[in-house]
Amino acid sequence: MLGYNEYLQIAIGVFAILSPFSAIPIFLSLTAGQNIVERKKTAITASIATALTMIISVWLGETILNIFGISIPSFRVAGGILLLLMSINMINAQVSRQKNTPEELEEAIEQTDKGIAIVPLAIPLLAGPGTISTVILYSHQSSGTIHLFIMSFIIVFVVYLIFLALRMAVPLSKTLGTTGINIISRIMGLILAAIAIEFITSGLLKLFPGWA
Repeated sequence: MLGYNEYLQIAIGVFAILSPFSAIPIFLSLTAGQNIVERKKTAITASIATALTMIISVWLGETILNIFGISIPSFRVAGGILLLLMSINMINAQVSRQKNTPEELEEAIEQTDKGIAIVPLAIPLLAGPGTISTVILYSHQSSGTIHLFIMSFIIVFVVYLIFLALRMAVPLSKTLGTTGINIISRIMGLILAAIAIEFITSGLLKLFPGWA
């Protein structure tokens, strides 16, 4: 079990990687043809799917890595590189191609009548490879069931904040505007870049102890 400050850092990291403000423009585009009730239902479904995906990663992530013979240090370096690429896109106020490509978003907009809450909103827009990698690595920072339960609680709390952001997407978009959303996205990207460097350096030191 970690200290309170460390769990606060984890919560901030999870919030940064989910980047709800960056998802608002895409959420509005994908739900442009929906009324208020349908948009709320989409936000609820996407939030639940995101939370379930992340909680499964908390409890089964390390087991899955062991099945494929992947060590945590190697996964830490790979996850850090992925997060660094995503953070660069966020700093440039661009949608990360690790979450969605322009082609995937265009296809999703054309198929809004088929439901977009789970794909692509929850997966991979919110709970994408970077998010899953981050959650697995944070879950490995301590051992014990209590740590995993605390991680699950953090995820539920952060995803609830994501739901509120999606639920209030229209007023937030009008209040913040494109410039405001981009500024917040850049700040989250900077935080994410720092987390990525921490993952990479700690992973490399585990793989190459002599470098210490």
